[in-house]
Amino acid sequence: MDRLGIEMLCVFGMPPVEYVHLVADLGCRYITTGMVGFAPLQTLGYQPFSLRDDPQLRRNLLAAMDDRGVSISLGEGLLIAPGVDVRSYAGDLDIMAELGIPRINTVSLEPDQPRTFDELGVLTDLAAERGILTSVEPVPGLAIADLPSALAAVEHVGRDEISLLIDTMHVARSGAGPDDLRALPAERIGHIQLCDVPLRSTREYHYAEEAMYHRMVPGEGELPLAEMLAALPPDRVVGLEVPLRSRAEAGVSAYDRLLPCVTSAKALLAAL
Repeated sequence: MDRLGIEMLCVFGMPPVEYVHLVADLGCRYITTGMVGFAPLQTLGYQPFSLRDDPQLRRNLLAAMDDRGVSISLGEGLLIAPGVDVRSYAGDLDIMAELGIPRINTVSLEPDQPRTFDELGVLTDLAAERGILTSVEPVPGLAIADLPSALAAVEHVGRDEISLLIDTMHVARSGAGPDDLRALPAERIGHIQLCDVPLRSTREYHYAEEAMYHRMVPGEGELPLAEMLAALPPDRVVGLEVPLRSRAEAGVSAYDRLLPCVTSAKALLAAL
């Protein structure tokens, strides 16, 4: 399935070359990456890595991707946050360009929405200078929380190089549905992240903890995923973002955790 990828949140800090082989073995084409491992689980025993500090690791990653027919669809980790000047990400963006990353994603932890919008503009400019597109991800509870605020941010930036990242959990939990997605201009949708969850939080976990560790295999929750995907452009990368911490900590391998996600996602995409 040429559109399908596995997002880095699923693999809990797995080293990049191993991650590439996992994704290829699962029959997918795309990974995402930051400069370091994200949301690592100590129980998995992965060694820390830094694409920022290890040129040989970058060469090994490029070679593995070339060998297995995998590429990076999205660069992560470039957060907008209080006290952070996004110009400090210039070096990371240089490395992402070296790795052939076509698009970055950002979310804002900055509660000041005007500053969020301005920093997003600077980040989009920095990325565009390197031939990289930018996506902004609305997340409930943050300054860019829903589709209207994300569109307002995109309009504020005013560049063709910026679009929205549609995460099925965040969009549904913000109150939007397939009709809202269908109303978006297609050119403003850059990347799709697919998972399932209950329509409403069970309150068992804090929202951020649920998002980072406890999402569900597509089809196991309550989201109208078929209708949501049908409302979105048919040529965007669909990255599975299904971190299953409880299964990982129970000793289920990454391949066995993610294979049901891939199988379900392929069925959803084939039905389109």
